[in-house]
Order: sequence, then C-alpha cells, then structure tokens
Amino acid sequence: MAGAPDAVAVDTRRRRRLAGRMALAIVLGIAAGLATGSAGFSPSAFWADLAGGDAGLILGQIRAPRTLGAALAGALLGLSGAISQGLFRNPLADPYLLGSASGAALGVVLVLAAASLGGAYISLSAAAWIEQAGLVTAAFVGALAGVGLTLALARGAVQTLRLLLAGVVVGVLLGAVSDLITVASPDALRGKQAFMLGSTSFLGWNALALMCVGLAVLLALARRYARALDALTLGEDSAASLGLDLSRVRLALVSMLSLGTALAVSQAGLVAFVGLVAPHLVRRSAPGPHGWLLQASAGMGAALLLGADVVARSLIAPQELPVGVVTAVLGGCYLLWLLRQRSAR
Repeated sequence: MAGAPDAVAVDTRRRRRLAGRMALAIVLGIAAGLATGSAGFSPSAFWADLAGGDAGLILGQIRAPRTLGAALAGALLGLSGAISQGLFRNPLADPYLLGSASGAALGVVLVLAAASLGGAYISLSAAAWIEQAGLVTAAFVGALAGVGLTLALARGAVQTLRLLLAGVVVGVLLGAVSDLITVASPDALRGKQAFMLGSTSFLGWNALALMCVGLAVLLALARRYARALDALTLGEDSAASLGLDLSRVRLALVSMLSLGTALAVSQAGLVAFVGLVAPHLVRRSAPGPHGWLLQASAGMGAALLLGADVVARSLIAPQELPVGVVTAVLGGCYLLWLLRQRSAR
C-alpha cells in the first residue's frame, strides 16, 4: 500500500521534469530560429540585425513568423499523432494514415496543373479563382477530402480495422491519381515535390493566427476526449461496457485528427515523422494518461520541428534543406536506434 503513493509521486515528478525540459527546448528553439538567417545560426548577426534599421523586416516579417509557425505546425502534428495512436491503439500510427497526406498532395497538384494550363482549357474567371484560392486552401481541402473519402469507404468510424484499411486504399488511389496528373502536366511536378518535402519558408502571420486558433480548439477538445482514449486502451468491449458510444467517439477523434493534420500540412507541407516520434518520446520519458499525453505530445512536436527547422536552415547556409527531409532522417535514425536497442535485449 505504501508503494502506490510513491509510484504516483515518481510519475508526477517525471512529467514535471519532462514538461520543464520541453518548455526550455521550445524557448531555446525559438531563440535559435530568430538567430538563424542566410548565414546560418549566428547570434552575433542576430544582435546586428536588432541594431540595424531592417530589424522589423528581417525579424518581424521573416524569421519570427517562420520560427513560431514551425512550433505551431509541430504541435499540431504531435497532437494529431497522439490522437491517431490512441485511436488505433498502435504506437506506430501517424497522422497521415487516413489519406490526408495524399489528399493534400492531390489538391496541390490539381491547382498547379490548372494554373499551368492557363486559359487554354479553362476560362479566365476560373483561372483567377484558382490563383486566388492558392495552394494552402487546396492542400487543406484536399486533406479533409481524403479523410472524408476514407470515412465513406469505411462506412463511418464503426470499426478501426476497416478504417485503417480504407485509409491505405485511399492513400494509394489518390497518390496514383496525383502521379498521373503530373505525367500529363510536368510543370506541376516541381511544386508537388516542394510540397512533399515540407518547408517553413512561406509561413506568415496570417498562417500563425489560423494555426494558433486551430491548436487551441483541438487542445480543448483533446482534454474532453482524453478519458475516452484511456477507455479505448482497455479494449473495445471494456470501453463499450463503460457506456461509451464508440462510433461517435471514433468519429470525433477522426475529425480532430483530420483538422490538426490538414492545418499543419496546408501551411508547412508534408513533414515526416514528427507526428509519429513525438508521442513515442513522451511515453518513453514520462508515460501517463491521455490527458497528459496529448498535451505533452503537442509540446514535444513543437520542440522537434523547431530544432529540425534550425538544422535545415543552417546546415548548408545560405541554402536551405527541406525541413521534411531533416525530420525524416532524424526520425528514421531514432527508430532504427530504438529497434536495435530492443533487439539487443
């Protein structure tokens, strides 16, 4: 009996310690992002920019929005990844399982292909509408449409296995359609590749406001459905015996997952592994119920993408690496290390 309070106290200390480390990592990541420019990471250049007359332009309009945007996009992906892993009860689930990635890519390709065709096949008014809609809107709508098609194919969110298989089918199908369009319109291929590799270079204050509102709403909903995710970890029969409407809960979780992923993908492109690794790192460092896991995964995702963005901008400065490539390399190396560590036991 005396051991239980001690175990609870130890878990609480571990969570507080991890929360403090994540907060410090986010603060340092923001500072490093502000100090990273065309010459790479350079604190001396940062102070020179502050003293110069272009500080408002360089810091206020370029570095600050992309740095804060990287944190928000990472938080959205981390939160979405934790929801996905809780929904499917699989630590290898990521936010892109339900067709959001392929749907977003198809939306981008459609807009790029239509813009390249110009007035040859579409009217001037339609071309103006396409240009005004932009790639961000196309990616957002495409991501939500991909998940919607998955839900339609799976006949709702009644069974997670059917939902997962439908997501795989939709991903392959929409990916094939996207490839066919790029074959017919090669000009769209370059834009698609840039989107697939991920980037924070086009983030602005309007994008930050949108992601901030979306993250706040999703965090509030995540707190509401945290106990439902805890119940799902016990199994579907046990969750149903506790009075949960499994179909309604799954549909709500899929909607939250879709919205978070669509927001992040439409603004920063396809950033790999953040949504997969962030919840895993939290569970490995300080496990706990989903009320803790969801919020901590958002913080971990923000810290990870901030660090990856600084590396992407400074490694081969003045050129930049796609941030999605950096996260893929780092995330893949971490999973390989983890696999080797477990196989050695």
